[in-house]
Amino acid sequence: MTSPRSNVAIIGSGLSGLSLALALQQQNIPCTVYESRAAPLNIGGAVMLSPNALKVLDALNVYDRVRVKGYNFETLEYKDGSGKLLETYEFGGKEKYGYAGLRIYRHVLIDELLDVMRERDVEIKFGKKFARVVSETDNEVMWEFEDGTTQSAGILVGADGIHSTVRRYLYPDLTPTFTGMAGITAAVPTAQLKLPVGYHIPVTISTPHGSFVIAPQGVDGSEVLLGKQKRIGDNQDKAGWERISADKEGLVEFLRQDTEHFPEIVQNAVSDIPRDKFNVWPYYIVPKLERWASEKRRVIILGDAAHAIPPSAGQGINQAFEDVYIFSLLLGQVDKVTMQDALSFWQEYRQRRVDKVLELNHQIELRRMPKEELDKMPAGSMKEIELSWLYQADFKDDVASWVASRK
Repeated sequence: MTSPRSNVAIIGSGLSGLSLALALQQQNIPCTVYESRAAPLNIGGAVMLSPNALKVLDALNVYDRVRVKGYNFETLEYKDGSGKLLETYEFGGKEKYGYAGLRIYRHVLIDELLDVMRERDVEIKFGKKFARVVSETDNEVMWEFEDGTTQSAGILVGADGIHSTVRRYLYPDLTPTFTGMAGITAAVPTAQLKLPVGYHIPVTISTPHGSFVIAPQGVDGSEVLLGKQKRIGDNQDKAGWERISADKEGLVEFLRQDTEHFPEIVQNAVSDIPRDKFNVWPYYIVPKLERWASEKRRVIILGDAAHAIPPSAGQGINQAFEDVYIFSLLLGQVDKVTMQDALSFWQEYRQRRVDKVLELNHQIELRRMPKEELDKMPAGSMKEIELSWLYQADFKDDVASWVASRK
């Protein structure tokens, strides 16, 4: 049987795919990334990375490079419309968790990962759009690209997001479920807000009219993201989402809606919004999947392809980094354990943590609810948020302990 270590093909050059390539390279496992687009992704907006993801980037010797290219912070505050502090949420902590949180533009992080790949001679091929799996044996998997060419590898990994094409091989009839909600975000200069001296951002300001998120970005925090959730209702096709994104005046109007019920900083924030700084993020979910690998274990899905997580706790990309790193550690141990056992442990370990993140999401959503809705919830619904399980996990030790237990 061909060793799974022989070569790995990764479909998708987003953050999951690129970090997986670097993690495999660290395990001396040959791999190639295939990307459908002709050039690197240039997706707008920023991501927030918490200690569980940053320790992965640190293990890949990338953290020190990216830390200085983003905005470092430790807490996110929840306030009501009067400015009263409701709760403080830890997104990191140098003293407590080893890492402050990091908010970094997605394209900056992708560019940095691509630079590291070039330095380490990890191969990436652009303009290669995955079409379908042709065949899978105990030894290898063969697939076809849209251009009609075929390729084979020991393992094929779908790191191609929530609308994964690779996932169709495992689940031909599955389509992500639209939640009916979308995040509408824009970016403006921080100075425009005229923040009072000592006013802490990032902050979520909640009133009976909804919640408004303000998050600094850029190394010096000189720009802020503004965001609200919008009920869209029906799912849209690609053209529908493009129409919504193209309606800049409609998006401006939505962000300005009801701002008279919010503090002055919100009114200042929406007073002048650049039309080229909008993003529309539809929220989709994927049901809990029975397996993240094909029966012959030559096709794997991970990240959003396996478990799309709503953005409430900002853990979507952070959980993908966990997937990637633990998968690479286990693949590096397949001379000591079977592939079947390794994949079973990987999915069970990761699913437990994803389930806990979903509960964390629920707790955060409760905190964003208007008071009238929250009052209708059963007593005791809102629980204290504790994050050491999320930020202080030792992935390397957990894998080593499991491998040792198999002997």
